[in-house]
Amino acid sequence: MTRLILQSPLSGWCLPLAEVPDPVFAERMAGDGVAIDPTGNVLHAPCDGVIVPMQGAKHALTLRAHCGHEILMHVGIDTVQLGGEGFEPLVQPGQAVTVGQALLRVDLDLIARRARSTVTPILLTSGGRVLRRSEHCALAAGDFLMEVEMDAAAAPDPSHSAPAGSGLSRFFDVAFDHGLHARPSALIAAALRPLDAQVTVIAGGRGGNARSTVALMSLGIHCGDRIEFRATGRDAGKAMVALEALLGPAGDTGATTSGEPADPVAAKQIESRDQVRRVAAVVACSGIAIGHATQLTHAEIVVAERGTGISDEMAALDQAIAQVKAHLEGMAGGVEGGGEQQTILSAHIELIQDPEIAARAGEHIQRGKSAGFAWRRSLRSVVDTLQASGDLRMMERVADLRDLENQVVQVLSGRPPGHARTLPERAILIADELLPSQLMSLDANCIVGICTARGGPTSHVAIIAAAMGIPALVAAGPQVLGIADGTLLVLNAEHGHVDIAPSDSERVAIEQDLAGRAAQHAADLLAAQQVAMTRDQRHIKVYANLGALAEAAPAVAKGAEGCGLLRSEFLFLDRRLPPDEDEQAHEYQAIAVALGSRPLTVRTLDIGGDKPIAYLPLPREDNPALGLRGLRTSLWQPQLLRTQLCAILRVQPAGQCRILLPMVTDVGDVRVVRALLAELRTEMALAELPALGVMIETPASALLADQLAREVDFLSIGSNDLSQYTLAMDRGHPELAARLDALHPAVLRLIGRAADAGNAQHKEVAVCGGLGSDPLAIPILIGLGVHEVSAVPAMIPRIKRVIRSLDTRACAALAQQALELPDAAAVRALVERWRAAQPPAPAPATHESSQTISGE
Repeated sequence: MTRLILQSPLSGWCLPLAEVPDPVFAERMAGDGVAIDPTGNVLHAPCDGVIVPMQGAKHALTLRAHCGHEILMHVGIDTVQLGGEGFEPLVQPGQAVTVGQALLRVDLDLIARRARSTVTPILLTSGGRVLRRSEHCALAAGDFLMEVEMDAAAAPDPSHSAPAGSGLSRFFDVAFDHGLHARPSALIAAALRPLDAQVTVIAGGRGGNARSTVALMSLGIHCGDRIEFRATGRDAGKAMVALEALLGPAGDTGATTSGEPADPVAAKQIESRDQVRRVAAVVACSGIAIGHATQLTHAEIVVAERGTGISDEMAALDQAIAQVKAHLEGMAGGVEGGGEQQTILSAHIELIQDPEIAARAGEHIQRGKSAGFAWRRSLRSVVDTLQASGDLRMMERVADLRDLENQVVQVLSGRPPGHARTLPERAILIADELLPSQLMSLDANCIVGICTARGGPTSHVAIIAAAMGIPALVAAGPQVLGIADGTLLVLNAEHGHVDIAPSDSERVAIEQDLAGRAAQHAADLLAAQQVAMTRDQRHIKVYANLGALAEAAPAVAKGAEGCGLLRSEFLFLDRRLPPDEDEQAHEYQAIAVALGSRPLTVRTLDIGGDKPIAYLPLPREDNPALGLRGLRTSLWQPQLLRTQLCAILRVQPAGQCRILLPMVTDVGDVRVVRALLAELRTEMALAELPALGVMIETPASALLADQLAREVDFLSIGSNDLSQYTLAMDRGHPELAARLDALHPAVLRLIGRAADAGNAQHKEVAVCGGLGSDPLAIPILIGLGVHEVSAVPAMIPRIKRVIRSLDTRACAALAQQALELPDAAAVRALVERWRAAQPPAPAPATHESSQTISGE
């Protein structure tokens, strides 16, 4: 490993990359590092090294250190358009320089007037990592900037040439206005980085590593130039797909294929424009849709960096924030039935009033910045903090902050907040990252599907899509951004892929399938109010997972026999003080009434990890998923637990509520809660206590299920967390989401062990995680001994139909086969084959006295 200390090449204010007003730099596509808002006009060498030749790039300079690190210093944002004006080079390409030596003289006034910003990113473009860095402080040239580290074996080879051997070759015509300058070069390098391919770009008889931003910039490629890309390796075909998405269709002359492509399937997809192309993605909201691609872009609004006066800019910012807040409140008031959309809007209303964000913006205005520049920089500093946390579910909240940034800057630029685009009918929205306000402002009647290049399955946009009933895919990669508007697409959010331009016969077959699904759904709704009995007359209860009062009545309408999981966090999040006992009791009682005396299972507060709350400052944790979560947090703050239990105990009728404890890993914690409930029973003079259950969502609780079953009245298996802890995969990670499948045999074995323990003690065993909403999983769960599933309300009618088609003994045999398979994919294939051989579900009985759900 080689380490290198870099000195500040400029005097000025040091800030994190997330605050740079350009997404390519802010999102580290061009490399990691820091940025400097300069006050000095001379760029100095941050270390000893050699100046890397970069044709025509007077606004940027790369230094290659003797150890191999390459440091790109890009003076200002969008300064390529100045054509070198305002920059005076003080050294020559290829020249050896020493640390502190003057390299470039800059006319800061000219840049401030004619470019978007003077902010100067200092980037490590050769890979490696930043060990420590300066941020949010004033620096003089020569002060410590950052320490970097790189494996010597990974150092870039300056003599990199075209890859030898067989591979793919394509020509492209460069359409970027200023050629391959920093931004498009970084986009190309970032698109190729995750692929297992060696890619060389050939321009003007010279070659360079296409995976290197600096190498691409160094070739001096101009708009209109024809360049060649050559790729070898396992992902050579995918590399060409990624390049085509960024550079447009390959040129029709000079394109050759030398030898057999390393990825013949991918190569064939590129060469045959008539063939359907399939893009894999992660399912965020299940369903299938056919429609036309509608690209949604939200180009960054250009803002002036310098303000017109402190008082004027402060007043403008205050007014813009107030206008956006009023707009959000209006949207929240217009959401029918509340639910997830209203919860998300309420969170945005809290964020827009956050005093820390406003204070940071005020500091920038005090330094002479404009209101828009200050607001953007303030929000991006918060974004940088979230991204540095390493918690992927926290990082998914970045989209919410970008949303608020965009809305306030939009108002400051003279446009109203939430301006909605007119959509064509049957639109499948395609976007790099869809913002929550963007989605909620669009006409849902025109949207049949959503596919984003980035994002995760637990983002707010994914939650909103689920609430709107729109099939959605995320993390599809940059290739979807190259799909032309109007292209016919089939979005399969059940198996996780998008098919581009299907044939007429395929389109007709899909439309017939969708029509059949609609007819089946209508029939399922008609039978939803009757209980789900298996063929051998076993009643499997189907409950609903709820997150707010507004969701209770619709769940009952879809056939819910009760609530198997009330996520009580909705009362505690996005507020400055915790809810008191009266507020909680009122809300739980209202939900109980809406359920019509059906069972209500209230999960006690499950915070920590991915759900922190402002008024409960949890200690900093390197791995929040393994820290204070669920019951651990409640026992750490027992007054919160005591207040919540008192509120639950006040619900009438007394036997309707059940209490569910999250994240339990040992019997001792359950006994503490039992003792507290006994104490409250005496204080409140109660005749009886509600049933008490525990979540089985860690390997520890599954392995101790026999002990836990002796202490509680029921077990409820949380398959989402049980999967991530068993498989050691973060369930918020978009790259791993497709592999994190609760039908993995290891997870199923733990579910089976917990079910056996509950059945041995004659205790009810439920599943309230994502598996309960998966029709394919239902026969396995029943075969393992589960008596109850709790699903998202929209899936309840279908789940009941599946149950009616099953025989419990056949399910048990199927489950035993599944336990012996190697992975989740094999389990799903087994169930698909097994299900295809099963007779259809019988029509539900019409004897309402015995078959209709009680409690209506």
